[in-house]
Parts: sequence; C-alpha cells; structure tokens
Amino acid sequence: MNPADSSSPRPRRFAATGPLTGRIRVPGDKSISHRSLMLGALAVGETRVTGLLEGEDVLSTAAAMRAMGAEIERRDDGEWRIHGVGVGGLMQPAGALDMGNSGTSTRLLMGLVASHALTATFVGDASLSKRPMGRVIEPLSRMGAAFTASPGGRLPLTLRGISPAVPIEYRLPVASAQVKSAVLLAGLNTPGITTVIEPVPTRDHSERMLRGFGAELTVEPGEDGARVIRLTGEAEFRPQTIVVPGDPSSAAFFAVAALLVPGSDLVIENVGLNPTRAALFDVLRAMGGSIEELERRDVGGEPVADLRVRHSLLTGIDVDPAVVPSMVDEFPVLFVAAALARGRTVTTGLEELRVKESDRIAVMRAALELAGASVTETEDGLIIDGTGGEPLRGGNNQPVATHLDHRIAMSMAVAGLASANGVEVDDTRPIATSFPVFESLLETAMSAA
Repeated sequence: MNPADSSSPRPRRFAATGPLTGRIRVPGDKSISHRSLMLGALAVGETRVTGLLEGEDVLSTAAAMRAMGAEIERRDDGEWRIHGVGVGGLMQPAGALDMGNSGTSTRLLMGLVASHALTATFVGDASLSKRPMGRVIEPLSRMGAAFTASPGGRLPLTLRGISPAVPIEYRLPVASAQVKSAVLLAGLNTPGITTVIEPVPTRDHSERMLRGFGAELTVEPGEDGARVIRLTGEAEFRPQTIVVPGDPSSAAFFAVAALLVPGSDLVIENVGLNPTRAALFDVLRAMGGSIEELERRDVGGEPVADLRVRHSLLTGIDVDPAVVPSMVDEFPVLFVAAALARGRTVTTGLEELRVKESDRIAVMRAALELAGASVTETEDGLIIDGTGGEPLRGGNNQPVATHLDHRIAMSMAVAGLASANGVEVDDTRPIATSFPVFESLLETAMSAA
C-alpha cells in the first residue's frame, strides 16, 4: 500500500533560500513508464527500458504485470528488462492487484484484463479508493467484461474478463487519455477493429507506443476536430528497446519555481515535449515566462529538449480551455504561477480536476488562500489575482492540507519558495508516488548558486 496509509505524516516547511541555478534532470515520464511495462509484458522476447520512473505508481504497474505472468527485473545499472507473455497471454493473478495510489495503472490494467478470460480484483490506498472508475467500466462492459465494484464504481473492484471480447466503436463523452488507452488495450486481444473517437486530442503516448510494438493502428481526423483511432486486434508484439524521456509534469514544478524565484537560471535536461502533454510551457511563455528549448531532438518517437528557464515577471491571462487535456495535471502548479503574476488569470473547463487524487480546484483554492493569494473558486476553475511579482505572504505557521495528493504537495512547495514566510506542507509522503527525488533535486538546484 501507499506509505501515506501506513505511517505518520511527514510535514515539511518550504521557504526561499536563493535562486534555482545549474542543471538538473527529472525522472522519466510516468505515462511512458507505465506503458513500457504493460506493452513490454505483452511482447514475446526481451524488452529493455532505460530512464524508467521508479516511483510507487510505476512500481505498482510492474508488480501487477509480474502477478499476471511477465518476468520483470531491474538491473544494477538501472536498466529494466521485461520478458513478456504475448498478447492474450496474461495469467490469472493469485491475489488482488494492489494499485497503491495509481489511477493510471488501475484504468489501463482494467482495459488489458477485460479481454482475457481471467478474474482480477483491484485494490488501492485511501485516496485511489475515492476515485470513480465508471468511465472505464462503461466501455469495457460493452466489450463483454463484467464488474463488481464498490459504491460509486470505486475500488475495491473485481473484473471478470472475457475472451473473445467484442470490438466496439466508442465515442469518449469526456476527453480522457486513460479511458481511450483502456479501450485500445482491451482491443489488443479482441478480434476485429476497436474504434475510439475522442472529441479533442489527448496525450498520445499509447498510440505511439502501440505502433512501436507492432500494433496495426490508424489515427484520422473526424468531425468537429475529433480524432478517430482504429486498432486491429490480435496483434503480435515485437520486443522493444525504450529510452524514457524526462517527465514534463515533473519538470513543470522546477520550471515554475525558476520563473518565480528572483535570480534563477536553471536548465532542466531531457524533458519530453510531446505536444499532447507540454501545453504548460506554452501557457507560461504566453504569460511572459522565459523558457528556451535547447538541443531539441527526437528520442524513440517522442520530441525531447533541454529547457533553460529564467526568472520572469509573469502576466495573468485567460487560459484557453482547449489546452486542458494537454496539461490537466499541471494546473495546480500553474495556479501558483498565476498567484505571483501581474493581473488576473482565469481558468475554465477544469471539471476533471475535481475527480483527481483530490478535488484539486477546491484544495488549491484553500491552500493558496492560506499562503496569502487572492483566489476565487468557480464551478470549473479558479480566478486568481496575482501579486505582480511580490512574494506571497506564506502560511502563517498553519500547514497546507494536501489530502494525500502528490501534485498539491509539490505545487505548494513551489509556493513556499516564492513566499516571504514559507509554506508548511502537512505531508510530503505522497510525493513518492510520482517523484521520489523531488526534494533532493530541489535542494540541488537551490544550492548550485
């Protein structure tokens, strides 16, 4: 289980100690790390992965794939080697699959299991057990899988898969890369063509990686800007050698911190800049942030660059809701940037944030108000009137409630660096789910001057 369930809270006060300088490298992209393990486990032969994010969420995925028959080992040099079972070859797990805090692991693995003739029970920590799974249950049920879930479609949840499953054409009611990926993964072991229509583009790591492993997959434009994705089932996967780029969601915290802390000039190396993921950097540039791409390159089908970020006075903007799917996880730290901008920042279209690890709209409103920001909560976003570059007041010795949400904890750590009196985060343990070296990297960047 997630350590946030099993030990005492670990509070920490974050305060300004100087600019962020030098060079850092953030851990591997979480989305690509999850998919590397899952798809590697479906290939026959040895897949090798370097740069894998070794946070608890990804380790939950590795444990689940081992429980269903794949051989997965980490070598001393940090390379991961996966010996897969082949598409359709997943085995009945002996016990429940513990997903810890990982919603991505849960929803994607539900898709994988749905088209196998096996039964799997999914359990998770207190935070994950509050998150609804109905948006995945609905299309997978259409394909023939059966579910017994806790009230509200939540964990613990038992899935009875079916083989052969029924191929479907599914139009996503709400843009969601996790739901899209779950249906496509179920389609891998389903005869015929599985079709997903997404109203607006979401992160496309699944499509890129599925093709790389050998799936027959096409993407075509649909009506009104939609994307139509078709996957031919019963694929034969070839093992791959994968280099995981740095996670843009992790880089986001350091980019915002460097923009806000005077004197900062920081290079963040090897950041994945997939256009379906990296909209935050475009939004920050639109606010006046100095973010320069160095040595842009292509690594394993994914665009990558080093980012040089320098302290900048930001200006508030109305954030186009069309960018939400490309930066949905980065809004908490964008709220922090907006709190120190000049003028007003308005965000809308963020209903999805209310069903993340916490209600990130309400929780960030309360946290930023505690730190001295001027924030108004709306039904689908926040309106923030910035300080014009002046430091936030800070937390007045009252800890920020993070609700076991790693992104709230890291975002408010950044707020602490941009405050006069510091911000105390009530519990830093959840950070380990996605970014276990966050605090040590922060100390490295702040001691390089």
